[in-house]
Amino acid sequence: MSASLPFPADFLWGAATSAYQIEGSPLADGAGPSIWHEFAHTPGRTRDGDTGDMACDHYRRYRDDVALMRELGLNAYRFSVSWSRLLPEGRGCVNPRGLGFYERLVDALLEHGIQPMATLYHWDLPAALDRLGGWLNPDSAHWFAEYAQVLFRALDDRVELWVTLNEPWVVVDGGYLHGVLAPGQRNPFAAPVAAHHLLRAHATAVQAYRAEGRQRIGLVVNLEPKYPATETVADLNATMRADAYWNRYYLDPVFLGGYPPELPEIFGAAWPTFPEPDFELIRQPLDFLGINYYSRQVVRHDVDDWPLNAGRVRQARQTHTGLDWEVYPQGLTDILEWVASRYGPLPLYVTENGAAFYDPPQADGAVDDPLRRRYLRDHLRAARAALRNGVDLRGYFAWSLLDNFEWAHGYSQRFGLVHVDYATQRRTPKASARFYADVIRGGGGALDAEDAGGDG
Repeated sequence: MSASLPFPADFLWGAATSAYQIEGSPLADGAGPSIWHEFAHTPGRTRDGDTGDMACDHYRRYRDDVALMRELGLNAYRFSVSWSRLLPEGRGCVNPRGLGFYERLVDALLEHGIQPMATLYHWDLPAALDRLGGWLNPDSAHWFAEYAQVLFRALDDRVELWVTLNEPWVVVDGGYLHGVLAPGQRNPFAAPVAAHHLLRAHATAVQAYRAEGRQRIGLVVNLEPKYPATETVADLNATMRADAYWNRYYLDPVFLGGYPPELPEIFGAAWPTFPEPDFELIRQPLDFLGINYYSRQVVRHDVDDWPLNAGRVRQARQTHTGLDWEVYPQGLTDILEWVASRYGPLPLYVTENGAAFYDPPQADGAVDDPLRRRYLRDHLRAARAALRNGVDLRGYFAWSLLDNFEWAHGYSQRFGLVHVDYATQRRTPKASARFYADVIRGGGGALDAEDAGGDG
């Protein structure tokens, strides 16, 4: 594929969201609380005490949001299901009103010619299961399979793409190691146990799908390429540890049958021994892999930075997002090619890619966001470069469709293609949304326009 050719005709052009971040009404119609509902309602856990009680009110406004997707030309939408909306206790009786919401959402998407990609777990474990140990309980894998089976039986006739877990690395690192995300634990001994049970849960869900599903199922991981700050042995070794902890931790077991050898060194006494049959379970064949990419890490050895013994080096003179993440489009090309090289010719999707920038509405109500437009342009070009180099890339999902509840950051960070006025719930497509619509309309050709994405 030459640099100027558009993307494949069947390429998926989408946007992504997650349930707790946009739906609001977390306890409506018989839903049970999730760990994120309880975490956000705990003083001091989120910025300004923000919660997802209202969020984007998508639970009530989903039809308007689907119509907006169609207006922008999206042909795919990645969303997640709230486990506790479907099963208030995490298992047992199904809440028909909760299931009904997702049936109506999927039907609305299909009516507008938009392909659904459904994510089973985007961080919002039912609180009732957390009280039983959550992901530290070995039974969690079976809870997850039971929940997944309910959805497969209800929606597999309409949903062609299923995702088991979103970013298990974040679930464990933020929720069990550093305590900055739900459920808020800080325990190095708990972290590898939770990670292992998440992978077991992923595998049991895949098994359940193979028993009765007819479409495709995969996993979504967040990846961040690691580059050494210098060519010293210390920095090179630190880079390998960082890569093992971030990029290979959740992929090597799935595709290669075992954990990276650096992990026992990283965790030390906190690293447990796992039953060998578990790895046979975890290595279930997948139909695709989703990759969430936001930035890179330049690594320098730092003896005081446990568990990686590696520090992040801030790159001066580079653009950084509102979360101080370096904007580095080449990293997307690099990580896509690395996955294809290490794990084989598997269909890939960029399931999240986006940036938080300060972009308030102008006096006339419009929202101009040149930094996000340039971010989209450059990362879509990077995705196309990977395609040109032989990567089997099937789609791209911008993060996010809407400004939303950004976890512990509350409403202080805006990732959306569409601006949300949280007081009125008014939606205003930003200039980046219009640019993305142009790209989609031309099958990627707009990326080569002289002023594509603005000057930033």
